Amino acid sequence: MHLTRLAIPVATRAPGGATNAYLLGDDSAMLVDPAARTDELDRLVRDRGVEHVLVTHTHPDHVGAVESYAAETDATVWARYGRVDRFREATGVAPDRTFSPGTTIPLGDDRVRVLDAPGHAPDHVALEAGRDGPILCGDCAVREGSVVVGAPEGDMRAYVTTLRRLWAADPPALHPGHGPDIDAPRETLERLLTHRKRREGKILEAVDSGGHTLEEILDTAYEKDLSGVRDLARATVVAHLEKLDVEGRVRWDGERSVPAARTD
Repeated sequence: MHLTRLAIPVATRAPGGATNAYLLGDDSAMLVDPAARTDELDRLVRDRGVEHVLVTHTHPDHVGAVESYAAETDATVWARYGRVDRFREATGVAPDRTFSPGTTIPLGDDRVRVLDAPGHAPDHVALEAGRDGPILCGDCAVREGSVVVGAPEGDMRAYVTTLRRLWAADPPALHPGHGPDIDAPRETLERLLTHRKRREGKILEAVDSGGHTLEEILDTAYEKDLSGVRDLARATVVAHLEKLDVEGRVRWDGERSVPAARTD
């Protein structure tokens, strides 16, 4: 299946300040994550005959041009079943159809299959381009660095499960929402899982050593300057604490945390 990636400059805190828009297929194409309009994307949309518009999730840096391209192409606009209101609020568009994990969307002689991929966002999906083809993974993974999974939007338990599912799928490549293509998917997914495990370990150490408040835990769990990203780090720590609380490894009430064996 023909796949074209175009980095769209957009207001995002992701590295590089751009979101990847994708066009899948040839004469019958799917436009994925149109973050904003550009002259080059306009040309590609005209040349490829877009019939479907879909987003991996509805964060603002992925949906900015959904409304304009939908109107211009008269394409079918898709949204996740059960998340239609969220989609409409983010894009300004009422979707024509809905999908669920497992939905297959015909595209010429091939197809795109929707995969469940929550964690970074509750409505997040990934898209398998063709049978046993590469996967458009949105903000599940990046080639370098890590993905923000921050409460209340992010769910760390779900995110770790998504990484494991993508590892098990073993696609030939991952095409992320930000940055270059990932041509060694399992290696990258293992790196991201290891990163989360290490961060979780630091948070457990912080709680066990007497860190109760979020700021106390944050200062112990991160051994680097957080200038400019402290809010993201704080949200990430909360997501980890929520995961650890569900697993019975700490007690976290939204304001204070103690080791699981203690209740004071």
